[in-house]
Amino acid sequence: MKYWKKYSKEKLIKRIDLALESTVDFQNSNYLGYPVSKLDENVFNTSGAFLNDSPLLKSFIANPNNIGCHTLGKSEEAFKGSQELEVEVIKVLAIDIFRAEEESYDGYIATGGTEANIQALWIYRNKFKKDFNATLDEMVILSSEDTHYSVHKGSNLLSVDTVSIPIDFNSREIIAEELELIVKKLISEGKKYFMVISNMATTMFGSVDDPDLYAEILTKYNVEFKIHIDCAFGGFIYPISNRNSTVNFQNPNISSITIDAHKMLQAPYGTGIFLCRKGLIENVLTKEAQYVDGMDLTIVGSRSGANAIAVWMILFSYGYYGWFEKISKLLLRTEWFCTQLDELNIEYFRNPFLNIVTLKSQYVPKHLAQKYGLVPDTHSGKNSWYKVIIMDHVEIDDLLKFVDELKKLN
Repeated sequence: MKYWKKYSKEKLIKRIDLALESTVDFQNSNYLGYPVSKLDENVFNTSGAFLNDSPLLKSFIANPNNIGCHTLGKSEEAFKGSQELEVEVIKVLAIDIFRAEEESYDGYIATGGTEANIQALWIYRNKFKKDFNATLDEMVILSSEDTHYSVHKGSNLLSVDTVSIPIDFNSREIIAEELELIVKKLISEGKKYFMVISNMATTMFGSVDDPDLYAEILTKYNVEFKIHIDCAFGGFIYPISNRNSTVNFQNPNISSITIDAHKMLQAPYGTGIFLCRKGLIENVLTKEAQYVDGMDLTIVGSRSGANAIAVWMILFSYGYYGWFEKISKLLLRTEWFCTQLDELNIEYFRNPFLNIVTLKSQYVPKHLAQKYGLVPDTHSGKNSWYKVIIMDHVEIDDLLKFVDELKKLN
């Protein structure tokens, strides 16, 4: 790892304090033109000795605004401290995890995977319009049936059709023959520009798509395409547990990536990440935002700098090796759970590099699923699967209780 290091608690606090010193202090500043202030002291406790060892709380109180994309161009000078920490986060993720070359990427801390996925679609829609004078009815979004619902949100917001590709029920793999038939049909209907959402750990199954399958077929039919990787769940585990993965920026077919920090990384909710190659994010520049110092290239505009600081804290509290140890422990628990299911002859799906196990519903009574908080693949009608995710709070003792109840049914 080139940039992903482990820092002591003292160094973490010192770096964050230094960053906050470079953020406008509304208590003592003479800034008159910002539509924001310090947190309301009638509601929030904004002082006290407890803050000395609570850098994240201190960051929320400082209330920095990380509006813009800080890997590109200027940014609001009043909040440069938190923005610099965000740039460090993006560097670690792009280079050390997703193997981008130096200075070859852009990115920002989003509100979550939904926003980041839609950001990618927005970029590609605008790029196709700008480069090829493409019309909306000439564009289409492709993704598997297991893809997150944010794709359908993006389709609706951007007025671009979306088509779901069938997957095999047991392997959760895209059916290549079906994909090719769909691409041929779409081309015959006038589609020329394809936006692909390929998954690294689907929400329900943890299944991982092969982006090169999309690329091979779309290249075969000589159409324009861009591939976005949705690894909202898998981004902080799969590239580390599977070091032979080619789903990264070394793969020329991949243009952008979504990650969620509020899943595996356990950051506060409302914390996602968008990464892309240089030369792409400019396609969504909002030129009308003239009062913003720098370029507004994101969907949401103003963003909490405290969320960026939270991600920075987590990454540099662990470092690469500390994080590797953490996910290795979760994977060992997952393997133990799968061994128990194998002994009970219970059918399930699991990608060996991930901590999601999805059981066929015929083996799990509904009352047991509800008791242990298993997630069904549908809440309307009869479901086919129940999902278990071995997160940090799910220990062997918790899994053992569930397994013991399954044994009583056999």
